[in-house]
Amino acid sequence: MMRFLGWMLLVLCTIAGPQVWAQQPVRPPATTSAVRVELELGRATFPVTEYFTISFRLSGAPLERYSAFPDLEGFKKSGKSSTTTTRIVEGRTTTELTITQRYAAYAEGEYTIKPFSMTVNGQVARSAGAKLTVGQAPTATAPPPAGSAPQGIGLMDLLFGKPKPQEYVEPKDNAFLALVPDKTSVYVGEGVHVGLYFYLTPSDQGLLDFYNFPGQLPGILRQLRQRTAWEESFNEQEIVPEPVTMGGKPFLRYRLYEAEYYPLNSEPLVFGEVALQMVKYRLAKKPAEGLDNRMEGYKTYRAAARTIAVKPLPPHPLRDQVAVGSYQLREAIDRTAFRTGQAFTYTFGAEGEGNLAALNAPVVQPRTGLEVYGPDVQQELTRQAGRVGGRKVFRYRLVARQPGVLPLDSLLQLVYFDPETGRYDTLRPELRPTVRGAVRTELPFRARTDDPYYQAVLFEASNRLQPLDAYRDVRRYATYILAGLLAIAGWGWWQAKR
Repeated sequence: MMRFLGWMLLVLCTIAGPQVWAQQPVRPPATTSAVRVELELGRATFPVTEYFTISFRLSGAPLERYSAFPDLEGFKKSGKSSTTTTRIVEGRTTTELTITQRYAAYAEGEYTIKPFSMTVNGQVARSAGAKLTVGQAPTATAPPPAGSAPQGIGLMDLLFGKPKPQEYVEPKDNAFLALVPDKTSVYVGEGVHVGLYFYLTPSDQGLLDFYNFPGQLPGILRQLRQRTAWEESFNEQEIVPEPVTMGGKPFLRYRLYEAEYYPLNSEPLVFGEVALQMVKYRLAKKPAEGLDNRMEGYKTYRAAARTIAVKPLPPHPLRDQVAVGSYQLREAIDRTAFRTGQAFTYTFGAEGEGNLAALNAPVVQPRTGLEVYGPDVQQELTRQAGRVGGRKVFRYRLVARQPGVLPLDSLLQLVYFDPETGRYDTLRPELRPTVRGAVRTELPFRARTDDPYYQAVLFEASNRLQPLDAYRDVRRYATYILAGLLAIAGWGWWQAKR
């Protein structure tokens, strides 16, 4: 009897509910709440078969950029997910975006997460860390006893019947994949920047998510490789959204891969169609409170093929040897006073944009009364903001034996082709050191005063060339002499015994 009265009371409340709600006053829509960022950690105790999660919730503004999730000792990052939640409370609409990073534990045990912080849209959110306990994998559950209600069916389902499954629809998105080169034609040796980007509108963030991108990336790279080009790939970094504007509309751009290609010959660079599979959620027709109201699906986006024409360099006697790029000369010298017989260091540096690996050392023209040693080569390459450049430094050691002005510009020259001007140019030194002192004919090196070998032997040794098999002949003659001495010793020993 009491159970029947309870069910009747529940039915009456359900019927009277709309009348009570109708009596509440209608409030005007409120303005968007202030921007708020919160960090949330998953359960501190869980089995090794489940994930630990770190999430941040952003409300009051669309997501622009965020810093990388922390690396946890003993755990491996295992993908991310995003959820967009829209709430309407007393006429006020709030939207929350939650980005969740999953972590898989390598083994059971206890772990300590140190305090960390993340930056979201310029705001810093901090977490005090936690102590985690990773337990054993749960055992298989026993089947329910006979006569009990099936799993997922409660008392309300038994009374009114199991609810019908939700119906989902696939909303239209404005996302696309694009392969974007910064030039449509280049010269042989000229760099062209190629980037693979995924674009979506801010409203599509809750509909799309990356699906196994580390597993798809090797196949994408094989499609982008060019047999006739030198490739300088940019450092891999965490994929974060970048706000951009295209056609007057705001988009979020994800930089998937970028590299600089330098054609080695006049064959065109051909990039085929590139495909990327994404997770796309279908939304419930009738959202229900307390449920995710989404169903996971997949969609493949394709970037159109691209062809970049390659032009040969203009005629030049050194066309097959010159570097291509925009360079400036940076030169330096290690002293201000120069005397004959003294060694000094001259640095010839080329700085700018181009394929520094193809930049050869300038050829030194021979000059009477001057000794040149080297060069020592040092290269610094910078990849930043879609540009590849840096500097390449050649260090020479010079010894002048005759006084006078040393015309470095006639000794060192670097010819290159500038694609911006379409002409050849030459880097020439501007420094002209003046060497003072008498004419020196001796070697610039001095023997060590504390080593008699360098004093007496090195400078008295003959500089006459020796045949390559001289040491082999000496070893053979020494073997003959040793054999002869052994024979004489044996004969003497035999005579002594007689």
